[in-house]
Order: sequence, then C-alpha cells, then structure tokens
Amino acid sequence: IMPENKDFVQTFGRKKNSVACALVRAGKGCLRINGVPVDLVEPKILREKVLEPVLLLGQDRFAQQDIRVRVRGGGYTSQIYAIRLAIARGIVAFYSKHMEEFTKREIKETLLEYD
Repeated sequence: IMPENKDFVQTFGRKKNSVACALVRAGKGCLRINGVPVDLVEPKILREKVLEPVLLLGQDRFAQQDIRVRVRGGGYTSQIYAIRLAIARGIVAFYSKHMEEFTKREIKETLLEYD
C-alpha cells in the first residue's frame, strides 16, 4: 500500500532475523506497529524500548509525524530492537528530507549519544 502523496520516507531496521519497515509522514503524531497502536504492544517492558526514540527526542518532535511500522521475522525481542532502529532512522531521514539540516544533525547526535 503506497500513499499517493510523496512527502514520506521509508526506512528499515534489522536485528538478527527481524526486519522492520517504518513509513514516516507528516501527520498528527500517530505511532502504529503492524496496524496496532503502540500502547497495545506487549510485553510492557519491551514497549518502553520501542518508545525510547520518542522519549529521547521529546513528544513535540513526534507530534507532526505519523509513523507506521511493519515488522516480521525473528522473536519478540529482536523485533522490538528492529522497530526501535527503524523509527530512529525514519525520524532522522524525515527531518533531513523535509526540515532543516541543523535539526537533523541535532536529532542524530542525541540518538547516537544514547547508544
């Protein structure tokens, strides 16, 4: 399902056998994983891992983007790490494509500082 408008970025995150594909576009701050809102991701501890990029950069940076993630393969934990990587890469790519370069660099440094 490819959207008609072209103002989106698609990024991938891999961990072991899991592959996550994140589609980031301008929107209202919706974060969905395999069509399910992120609040319903189980187990709860791993849900916090998925939200790490959001918590690191602040909710206001994510308020203007919708992120849809598709993930397949591997086990629970490797899927969570793949999702996390895809989201972080997606935000950096979106900012470099649609926003200013300085903000993109700032975001990238914040994420790399963490781990």
